[in-house]
Amino acid sequence: MKTQLKKNNPIDAVITWVDLSDLTHQKAIEAFSSEKNDSVKFKTTSVEEIKYTVHSILKYAPFIRNIFIVSDKQTPRFLKTTNNSSYSKVKMVDHKTIFKEDASVLPTFNSRSIETKLYEIPGLSEHFVYFNDDIQLLRKTTETDFFIDGKPVLRGKWKKFKEHIFYKKFSFKKKTKRPGHVLSQEKSAKILGFKKLFKFHHTPHPMRVSTLKFFFLNNRELELNNIKHKFRSNQQFLTQGIANHLELKNKTCSVIQDYQLIHFRRFTKPILWLNFKLNYLSNRKNKLFLNLQDLNLCPKSKLAFILKWLEKKYRL
Repeated sequence: MKTQLKKNNPIDAVITWVDLSDLTHQKAIEAFSSEKNDSVKFKTTSVEEIKYTVHSILKYAPFIRNIFIVSDKQTPRFLKTTNNSSYSKVKMVDHKTIFKEDASVLPTFNSRSIETKLYEIPGLSEHFVYFNDDIQLLRKTTETDFFIDGKPVLRGKWKKFKEHIFYKKFSFKKKTKRPGHVLSQEKSAKILGFKKLFKFHHTPHPMRVSTLKFFFLNNRELELNNIKHKFRSNQQFLTQGIANHLELKNKTCSVIQDYQLIHFRRFTKPILWLNFKLNYLSNRKNKLFLNLQDLNLCPKSKLAFILKWLEKKYRL
């Protein structure tokens, strides 16, 4: 029987966010242009999808106690321009607040560095769900979609490391220069002695503060090495991967192989296809999450269609 957390064990949500259109932010990136890599290529505009992420949590996860938005002295426009009591759960957290004694590495433009320090958010509950700012909930969720008996529900699939896949062996070394998502997941698994990868996707990630705090307390050098990069590096691991593999190693989690996800990575297909995915596939009961990756790169006509759908779907 699935059991929810007790009332004195709340669940928080955490979102990392940056306003890519902010000129101050762009100038800060240029100041470190010698370190810049293709992880920030073309990302100079912002659609502010975070509004729909926040609305989706408020609308479809009412059990969430606080929504912490981690940012670098920035506040989303919808919070600045709206005097809405619905946002009473939303708390802004600055990078300096979580980096503390490690603030010398700031500014950072690297989500992997920032994710490493999320466990340092003041007042963050032991149980929290981490969202990227382009991930939304599709329907009503319950605590047990994220934690069962206080243990994280992990969505993923076991995969071989790329260098162990025959047809990828020849191209693996050439591609390792790029700080890819799967490569950083593999590093997380290898650090903890796994021979395979528990691969996750762009879904919300349930995690426990104590799991991360204990790991980094005992692996301080790993933490320092992971946060020192201002831009994504192939030397970095993903903190979500560390958390997942620790819980798997300790058998303190539940596993679901279905990502329960509707995922948009590119927007090259016609509007009819976008309409089919948004209005048909996303209504399937087994789909809980929506990920509109790099929506800022979407062509204007298609972007208008998607934003209209989001406004209607996530109106409070």
